[in-house]
Amino acid sequence: MNNQPALSKSLKVYQIVFLGLAWMTPMIFFTVYGVVYDAAGGQMVLAYLIAFLAIFFTAYSYSRMVKAYPIAGSAYTYTKKAIHPRLGFLVGWALLLDYIFSPIIAILTFGIFMHTEFPSIPVYVWVIVMNIILALVNIVGIKSVARISGISVVVQILFISLFCLFIIKDIATGQASSSTLFSLHPFLASDVPFTTIFSGAALICFCFLGFDAVTTMAEETIQPKKTIPKAIFLIVCIAAVMYIAISYFTQIAYPGFTFTNPDNAAYTLVKLVGGNLLSSLFITVLIIATFTQGVSSVTSVTRFLYALGRESVLPQKVFSYIHPTFKTPVVNILLVTAFSFLGMFIDLNTAVTFVSFGALTAFTFVNVSVIAHFYIKLKKRSFTETILYLIFPLIGAAFIGWLLTLLNKDTLLIGVAWLTVGFLYLFVKSRLSAPFVKRDHSKVTVPEK
Repeated sequence: MNNQPALSKSLKVYQIVFLGLAWMTPMIFFTVYGVVYDAAGGQMVLAYLIAFLAIFFTAYSYSRMVKAYPIAGSAYTYTKKAIHPRLGFLVGWALLLDYIFSPIIAILTFGIFMHTEFPSIPVYVWVIVMNIILALVNIVGIKSVARISGISVVVQILFISLFCLFIIKDIATGQASSSTLFSLHPFLASDVPFTTIFSGAALICFCFLGFDAVTTMAEETIQPKKTIPKAIFLIVCIAAVMYIAISYFTQIAYPGFTFTNPDNAAYTLVKLVGGNLLSSLFITVLIIATFTQGVSSVTSVTRFLYALGRESVLPQKVFSYIHPTFKTPVVNILLVTAFSFLGMFIDLNTAVTFVSFGALTAFTFVNVSVIAHFYIKLKKRSFTETILYLIFPLIGAAFIGWLLTLLNKDTLLIGVAWLTVGFLYLFVKSRLSAPFVKRDHSKVTVPEK
């Protein structure tokens, strides 16, 4: 009889939504504003709409697969179960880039903004402090993580609402370029090549990362087959509404807005909209947002490692250990914390590169997994089922796969190199386990333990 402690089932829909939004960080709109604005030729609304459509089909595929397999593991589990274990491993290996570098992105961003506020304290000091706090919060338990995430998301939504109200005030008082709140101009891009807008959409997909992370908490969720799919769609739709609303108002109010440095373009925009008071509030909220993003990122990666350990893909005794008191994967949390100290030595662009490749690769195969599981294996091929289990996931896979090819050449090379390492690990692991299987002509026998 196995008396090993299990993950505690305690999460409800609203808690999952808060965790996903906290991992996604709604304020990320501002941190990538300048880069996306340049990439999309200023057509932010159209770029966000296109990205939302691509993500929506993928979110649908995630909602189907989490019902079929309501266990931790995300894209790794879905590909392994629906297609093949070895392909599942490689997809999981790619996804590991997304998950394990996401806390580093949060920690680095936190350190950079805290250093901006307190220049006398080096970035690496904030990296160390943040790392320790994230570890402690995650060790205490998933409920504390959900509680902190909920507070952060509410604060971020309030700030975004305040920002939009400031713009509406400028329009109403004639201080903005537009005198009306309703315009089709942001949805028209006759002077901007469509390929430019799609390039912006490829970058914007990064802003939606987070809805997939909640699937790693299926085993800590009450009624995961109902709760997780509902939470996924709520997360994606809430994020889309916020991003498109901010883009719409800024685009009609300040169509001639210019900046010199894409990295701090959002700060310039916020200061234009609300002056020093709003810009100071902006920095405060952004620091809170990056902190809770780090909390949620550590939660997700540690649950993903737990799934890999339980499947013996990674050493089981280490990665599948659950603390008897806290009911959390403490060893995984400590390992991720140790790895995240790399934040003192690498830059933000490098971390984002790893995350983008891993996420888009995983998204592509989750869409393919829906086809393999429902349409091929279960033979759900009625007219409606063909649309749901073949057409929709095909659109999602094609869309996300194409966006994957739009990543720069260096990113793709690094991603291929990482997958090569994973393939070699899988090959060595299978060779080491081979001596335990004896072949007797055409018959295969496994010795008893």
